[in-house]
Amino acid sequence: MYLISAYFDDDTNKKINQYIKQIAKRKGNTFMTDNHVPPHMTISSVEARNGELLMPYVGQLTHRLRQGRVHFVSAGMFFPYVMYVTPVLNAYLQEMAEAVYETVCRIDEVSVSRFYQPMQWLPHVTIGKKLSKEEMRLAFEIIQNSFAPFEGDITAIGLAKTNPHEDMLKIDLIEE
Repeated sequence: MYLISAYFDDDTNKKINQYIKQIAKRKGNTFMTDNHVPPHMTISSVEARNGELLMPYVGQLTHRLRQGRVHFVSAGMFFPYVMYVTPVLNAYLQEMAEAVYETVCRIDEVSVSRFYQPMQWLPHVTIGKKLSKEEMRLAFEIIQNSFAPFEGDITAIGLAKTNPHEDMLKIDLIEE
């Protein structure tokens, strides 16, 4: 599986990493830190026989996408074991998601996850993964006590391989 993801400015990375580290420290679930998973928002999850096939298509996206601002307003859970922070789905994010989908869906050898197709995507940034029931409860408590809405800038787009996370391509987006 390969992910096409948006990456953030340094201040946003620092903020998100604080949540990741708080969750890891409190209960010892270090999946995110052990696997060096950077703060990112997956725009598309695709099955492909080879990530090299995707690289030129992701490269084409830099001509269609620009840097943009997002507003993180909430935290949530994907049961049974994922905690995330989520931005408002604004026009910028919707246009980005559509551009990525339109680019990858036309590749014959690629299958896009149904959760990343138009009107199916929930923008989120994972801050805890593979959490047990008790770890989920503690992660929720941590976020309940420390989360406050914040803004951040998407500054890059990239392609990564999963399990373990491995960046294959990362391209800085042009400022508007």
